[in-house]
Amino acid sequence: METFFKNSFTLVGNIASFSARFFKEIIKPGFEFKEFIRQCFIVGYQSLPLVTITGFIMGLVLTIQSRPAMARFGAESWIPGMVSLSLIREIAPVITALICAGRVSSGIGAELGSMKVTEQIDAMEVSAINPYRYLVVTRTMATTFMIPILVIYADLIGIIGGFIGINIHSENNIQHYFSHVFESLEYVDILPATIKTFFFGFFIGIIGCFEGFNASGGTKSVGKAANSAVVSASLMIFIIDLIAVQVTDLFFEL
Repeated sequence: METFFKNSFTLVGNIASFSARFFKEIIKPGFEFKEFIRQCFIVGYQSLPLVTITGFIMGLVLTIQSRPAMARFGAESWIPGMVSLSLIREIAPVITALICAGRVSSGIGAELGSMKVTEQIDAMEVSAINPYRYLVVTRTMATTFMIPILVIYADLIGIIGGFIGINIHSENNIQHYFSHVFESLEYVDILPATIKTFFFGFFIGIIGCFEGFNASGGTKSVGKAANSAVVSASLMIFIIDLIAVQVTDLFFEL
């Protein structure tokens, strides 16, 4: 048990030090803009099909599952507001971030881990190229900016899925449906949920880069880096979400 806690604190300290270097490098001149755009394409555009399917199913299933309970109390008109609030405040941000942790963070960990064990990162340093700025800063910036966009997209697709779910058992005009959705939403519902997605994106990127940069021991470590990136990023998402919920509840009390 003592060894577990020691290793855990050591890991947290190493990630913190790795993250601190990110903020030092980002303010220096020479930002790799082309690589940043390429990573935005990989993180954002190539994740759209998976996010689309997941967001649609989330809205559809949530509506179908909640309809019988709401109908029992004669509150079917509340379903659009309930679905939109559930998706925007909690379900869509967390599920989308977890999907990206599985797809993006593992991919970054495997890619950089492969470069590490084949000494490509060392070759970049010998060639007077800053590998941290080229590989880590660009990927972390891409995930930080693209994850919130993917979450907003998943919110919209989930709400559309909810509309289709309602119309499976009854007819509901789309204008009437969206009027109920927007009536139930306030800035305090949207803003905190959006802000926390930037933190989700940052840690998805930085943890994937950290695991890849610290891969060692041959090709076997590449798979280990990818697996560790997914586990650590997913755990960090839940921790951030827990903190965000506590901060939001405190804000409502004030």
